[in-house]
Amino acid sequence: MLTTALGGCGTRGSAPAGTALPAPPDPGLDDGMVHTTAGRVRGEIGQGYRLFQGIPYAAAPIGPLRWQPPRPAEPWPGIRDASRPGKRCIQDVRLDPGGGHGDSEDCLFVNVWSPAGAVARPVLVWIHGGGFANGSGAMYDARRLTTEGDVVVVTLNYRLGALGFLIHPALGEGNYGLADQQAALRWVRANIAGFGGDPDRVTIAGESAGAMSVCDHLAAPDSAGLFRSAVIASGPCRAQADRATAERVGRDYVAAAGCARGRDEEIAGCLRAIAATDLEESPWYTRLGDEPLTGPVLGTPVLPVDPVTAMGGPDAVSVPVLIGTTADEFTLFPALQYLRTGAGLPTAADYPGLLAQAFGRHGAAVAARYPLPAGATPAQVTERYARTVTDGAFACPATRMAAALAGAAPVYFYEFDDPAAPRPEPLTRVPFRVGASHSLDLRYLFDIVGAPALSAAQRRLSAQMIGYWSAFVTTGVPAVPGAPSWPAVADAAGAGPVLSLRTDGSRPISDYAAEHRCEFWAGLGS
Repeated sequence: MLTTALGGCGTRGSAPAGTALPAPPDPGLDDGMVHTTAGRVRGEIGQGYRLFQGIPYAAAPIGPLRWQPPRPAEPWPGIRDASRPGKRCIQDVRLDPGGGHGDSEDCLFVNVWSPAGAVARPVLVWIHGGGFANGSGAMYDARRLTTEGDVVVVTLNYRLGALGFLIHPALGEGNYGLADQQAALRWVRANIAGFGGDPDRVTIAGESAGAMSVCDHLAAPDSAGLFRSAVIASGPCRAQADRATAERVGRDYVAAAGCARGRDEEIAGCLRAIAATDLEESPWYTRLGDEPLTGPVLGTPVLPVDPVTAMGGPDAVSVPVLIGTTADEFTLFPALQYLRTGAGLPTAADYPGLLAQAFGRHGAAVAARYPLPAGATPAQVTERYARTVTDGAFACPATRMAAALAGAAPVYFYEFDDPAAPRPEPLTRVPFRVGASHSLDLRYLFDIVGAPALSAAQRRLSAQMIGYWSAFVTTGVPAVPGAPSWPAVADAAGAGPVLSLRTDGSRPISDYAAEHRCEFWAGLGS
């Protein structure tokens, strides 16, 4: 049975015969007090949950620790106030509509949501998105996952942009942001029992860059053994750079910072002397459509292999996986660009250039497979372009990942398809259809500041999604009594069926690959 393979599920506080009982929670948990390996913390007591915010899981990566692997958190005396979130990591505020948060290099914090009365509950560790350049763990209010799903939820910060992912010979091996995530997972293993969690039942999950991180952890040697299942939500996991590309970009970045001259130790000293706020701009290694990306680099000790190539291979971590996309992934990105720049939408004359930028030498073939309608308006051009990147960078790569992963462990595939998903206020001003765009599904799992209210039908879908996700975290199978059955991906030969998550009734569908033209994209090698 899958539950046996995952270490058992059982009732609260129970264990299979012949095994040791899980560690009990801290006696002070229900009063908002927990002992951690670095000291005591006092959190917030809420209705049905306990929340602890801003707990250091590693030492502040400042001064000589900038561009160094994460070190253990420094112990603190007395009781640390954990009722407020810690500061976000330094990030590119030009790309961030929620800027002005007083970002800091001292940012390696976790937040823990625990159900009231929790004893050895399964744990969801959430890795935030934001293109590896923006975001924070505190953005995600997990009280519904915690109280309705009866799971412990951990959200975390990790170093972003140049401070997390700059590669240069003077700075060691890089990928410090990914190493931060591993340090947070080790903190969870050492501490989560005190918060009512089970360190042997940890699921890592993320969306966008967070999902790419999950893909990386499936292949990263030092991540093995830190989790027992995974959620990959809207993860374009092929959009990562090799070391040679990253080092070339890194040298240009260091030169622009005025630190290119001298021996390696002099270059490193120059870079560590720069104010952190002057390092907000990221080194851009690759692209997703016409959007630049930074992030983890392949061919390093932390990430020696391409995680997508490794999937299903002997060196990959084989765990149950829940994977999926939204129906209109890429519409978010031209919408954000329109709002940031104020420039007009592309015209039909711009369409070939957009496709060439996104797909290189395959641009003409994509244009032939996705032709514009006669007399296409700028809105139609934008929507058709977004469809090409949705299919080519998100939907179809996800089917191939699901097929590869299904050869080793159970895989469950979904598509979030609510075309009326509520949009935050800025997105309501774009003059084209956004639909079920990238990240809009997260509002059905988390409460996010500034997100519009859900309708009654959307609240029902939200409750269903929380049920599926928490069941998967608990047992490795997203089975919910009374909800539509969610069959596993059949085998490594194909990625069907797919559960379509909809307000008019979620249901398995068999036409996902045809709808997204995956045979065409497979022929391009995309």
